[in-house]
Amino acid sequence: MERKIVERLNFWKNSPTRQPLIIYGARQVGKTYTALWYGKNNYRNTAYFNFEDTSDLAAIFERDLDPRRIIRELSTQSGQSIFEEDTLIIFDEIQASERALTSLKYFAEKAPAYHVMAAGSLLGIALNREKYSFPVGKVDMETLHPMDFEEFLWATGNRDMADLIRESYDQFSPFSLHHKALDLYREYLVVGGMPRSVLEHVEKKDFDFVLAQQKNLNNAYIADMAKYASPQETNRIMLTWQSIPAQLAKENRKFQYSTIRKGARAKEYDLSIQWLELAGLINRCIRITEGKMPLSAYAQNDFFKLYMVDTGLLCSKFGIAANVILTAPPSFDGFKGALAENYVMQSLVTSGYKPWYWESSGKAEVDFIIQDRQGQIIPVEVKSAENVRSKSLGVFVNRFHPPYSVRISAKNFGFENNIKSIPLYAVFCMKP
Repeated sequence: MERKIVERLNFWKNSPTRQPLIIYGARQVGKTYTALWYGKNNYRNTAYFNFEDTSDLAAIFERDLDPRRIIRELSTQSGQSIFEEDTLIIFDEIQASERALTSLKYFAEKAPAYHVMAAGSLLGIALNREKYSFPVGKVDMETLHPMDFEEFLWATGNRDMADLIRESYDQFSPFSLHHKALDLYREYLVVGGMPRSVLEHVEKKDFDFVLAQQKNLNNAYIADMAKYASPQETNRIMLTWQSIPAQLAKENRKFQYSTIRKGARAKEYDLSIQWLELAGLINRCIRITEGKMPLSAYAQNDFFKLYMVDTGLLCSKFGIAANVILTAPPSFDGFKGALAENYVMQSLVTSGYKPWYWESSGKAEVDFIIQDRQGQIIPVEVKSAENVRSKSLGVFVNRFHPPYSVRISAKNFGFENNIKSIPLYAVFCMKP
């Protein structure tokens, strides 16, 4: 399945200042597949090494960190030649070898002609532990997110639809296939962007198989928690992870520790939230008090909302039947907004934004505040349907006078009262 990160990998490959590349991302977002695919399509050969599969592999790095010697021994072990410039070397599950991680510094300094990619499950967690010596300034870094809606359209044979959506966005004119695009958007909410779930959807055309894959993935995340955390930490991480759907189901989606369990306090669970962030499983949106630059100067870090990294996983954790999301009966209205908000957060982060949210004395709240290409502060309101009445956006506009506002909803493209109306299916077109 085609991924947008390939464009950034091409830039990395051809950069005169190229360094070893570390690919971050949640488990099963496609890090290994993407690296292998890229190697097979852009290099003479690919040398793949998994530090969890081969116990002898880590020993190669124990003697010293001379990259020339390491290359010779890796070549012998893999049974293939490793060429400067023409071979992609992939170090998978690199968190299993501290010395291998440290060696990236020496590849950057002493053997820059070799092309090295590294990835790993919960790599962010491993790197946060004190024993690891991270090669600061000696590696390039990329984050691979779940597939966004455009990549989903590519994978499901709807590339023309994606192109037409972009065309309407660029011209900011009504999209003629609006209702068809909304149907596909709802389909994406159910399936999500985890590659294996998308593959199940493409091959089986049966949401039951998709749900089974999502549940397997959730179980794998829980197993990771037990593997990479102490028993006490694991319990808190699991409770925090399990509380996120309930956090989003509240009318006020601000994270509340009491939702985890009665009497829970920040000092008990802050590390659990940090763990989930480092694992790539959640996105945090922090409250700001002013719609002014720089936004970070007005952040209230103790007030935030947490969103799951993938809408499909969110739907599966809620146990919402696919037909409920696809048909959206009135009984589902209460949660539609939360699902749309999670989807927009996921889309904005994937596109490269750092979203915040704004609240004023509990009387007005704007879902997201972003900075656009011109450096301007823009309020973004999210509505799951065509009913777009809201006082909060007007309060923000009157107070901070942004050049324009954005409303993301089920309505078609439009521009009225200095508000850009962007359909839910077109959020992937927004770029910082």
